[in-house]
Amino acid sequence: MTRPERIRFPGRILFLTEDLDLLRRQLEGEDIEWDPQVPLMNNISTDEMTPGWVCFYYDETLGRYSMVGLRGGLFGKDTLKNGGFDVVVSGLSKGCGSSRETAPYSEVAAGVKLVIAKSIEKIYGQNAQNIGLLTSTDFSLIPRIRRGEEIPLAEFSGGLDPVSADIVRAGGLFEYNKRRMAGAVAPPPVTTPPRPMTVVEKILAAHAVRDAKTGSLGVPAVAPGDSLFVRTDVRFSHEYVTPMADSLFRQGLGEHAAVSEPETVHTFRDHLTYLGEVMSDEKRELGLLEHAEGLATTQAAFATRHGLKLYGEVEGGGSEAICHNAVVEDLALPGMVVCGTDSHTCMAGVLGCFAFGVGSTDMANAWYTRDVRVRVPDTIHFDLRGRLRPGVTAKDVMLHILSQPFFRTSNGIGRALQFAGPGLASIPLDERATLTNMAVEAGGFTGIIEADEIVVDFLHRTRGIPVEQLRGLLVTGDPDASYLDTFTIDLTEVPPMIATPGDPRNGVPLSIFDEHVKIDIAYGGSCTGGKRSDMDMYAAVLEAALAKGMRIADGVECIIQYGSQQIRKYAEDRGYAAIFEAAGARIINPSCGACINAGPGASRSAEQVTVSAQNRNFAGRSGPGRVYLASPLTVAASAVMGRIAAPHEILGEPAGAPSKNPTPAYEAEPAT
Repeated sequence: MTRPERIRFPGRILFLTEDLDLLRRQLEGEDIEWDPQVPLMNNISTDEMTPGWVCFYYDETLGRYSMVGLRGGLFGKDTLKNGGFDVVVSGLSKGCGSSRETAPYSEVAAGVKLVIAKSIEKIYGQNAQNIGLLTSTDFSLIPRIRRGEEIPLAEFSGGLDPVSADIVRAGGLFEYNKRRMAGAVAPPPVTTPPRPMTVVEKILAAHAVRDAKTGSLGVPAVAPGDSLFVRTDVRFSHEYVTPMADSLFRQGLGEHAAVSEPETVHTFRDHLTYLGEVMSDEKRELGLLEHAEGLATTQAAFATRHGLKLYGEVEGGGSEAICHNAVVEDLALPGMVVCGTDSHTCMAGVLGCFAFGVGSTDMANAWYTRDVRVRVPDTIHFDLRGRLRPGVTAKDVMLHILSQPFFRTSNGIGRALQFAGPGLASIPLDERATLTNMAVEAGGFTGIIEADEIVVDFLHRTRGIPVEQLRGLLVTGDPDASYLDTFTIDLTEVPPMIATPGDPRNGVPLSIFDEHVKIDIAYGGSCTGGKRSDMDMYAAVLEAALAKGMRIADGVECIIQYGSQQIRKYAEDRGYAAIFEAAGARIINPSCGACINAGPGASRSAEQVTVSAQNRNFAGRSGPGRVYLASPLTVAASAVMGRIAAPHEILGEPAGAPSKNPTPAYEAEPAT
């Protein structure tokens, strides 16, 4: 149903202020005047809006729990819903973090009609458009809304790309797509003339849908700002999101709607396989464990109904693989378009493909149409030079990048981050994957690295694809392509880094981090920290510690979690499991687990301190305690020292190479 041309917001306005007393007074019924000098909360993550356990629901119940994880602890069950708020206002980077559509959906279910923020993260903003939640960065709307003005719909669609504007006018993506597939509405044709293009632009131009009814693909060129639908090569979802997307799929298209090209659609039981081990009695009493197990059951039924590949659980707990590790190992190829219901889908960009996260509504539509809407992003170019010093890793590079003012002030939102330069030659594939994986922590649309012979060698060794066939898939940007900005990074100058709790952008060099921070948990896992090269690094530190008569410090719980069963085999074949066990670490099967507060390694109280190799540390993300982000080397060294410690404290000065093995970290077992 098309929206009215003018909209009123008669309900209350909620200002999410840093002043918690002022926020509390609003929640208790007081309406405050808008004062631009009053600081608003920045970096409100989707994890805070709908913490992991809230996502076990995927219906109107979400409205009862909206914002329950917000810092300050002022929101409880029904707090937002009972407040009568039509408008919610906050600061920079609203909706950072996970791609979970439950976050904006919970606001809509709580009665919110408009979100105003100084900047809005890309995936959250797109999810909001898809479900009909209006968004704006125009604070001049506030006094007009207070005066009772009817605001023209054009003020919420103006400034958007044409497709997004049409979706806003249509009231959501399903209504728009019904019209698009029927030929009643279409994105404006891409008319960009031939031009030098980046690798991202070339991939999108090749996958551009020219005609939805005929399925014809490809345009001569695209440029930043062009709005189009692209044909996907790989679509995947996990048990956290599949049930909600399935529900939307059936509601929007009918009970008998079929998934298009099911051989290119994959499902993963990889997020909640260890949940029963860590869920509190309080949440069990709410029936949340049954809800979570129901998600897996619903996903399995969906996969069976449509004939989809399901990466499931394994004997002894855990999963076949975390989705992102499996996509790199099994599914993605250079030049592809890959979309998944997880913000870290961009990790697959390490293979030279365009990979990005979407919400439930986007995926439900993509199951049917095979298409996902894209606004061609500007590309930020990172020219990596030199070579990382011993003891410094790709994780340190990303924490260094994220700490820069450009990214701390939301300038990375919606951009493609391309990593290039001669410095890449010395960085193995797994370490490169850390760069593309964490592009989303900068607000990026995706991260990408042009595929080279290292990628060709990896795919040939692991999947048996002929070398010449792989070389024919490689896509490279034009030498005279244009970039929004270029950052030159001298890898020799990057120090070991640590990101302090609350945001992965809180990075500081370990050399100036002079706090004595005692730790309770050291977590070496997640898609970011559970790769082959990460296992090399944990083993290097822990073996050196054992040689010195040291092991995991008393009182420290050290978890090492594999990203896939292939990675587990890699580690076991090299004797790493014996090293981990001798040092006192617990080894567990793949799962997102602790990274989303759903497995061993998550904190159990606010007093606990974790040092983690995962990718983000927003409040409440991995339990109620404080989470510091660091490289696998730093995580292992800290586990031994019992406090946040630099790698050289175990490995010595200068530190040795991360792996004592001659086998490159990108090399895995040959395909059979």
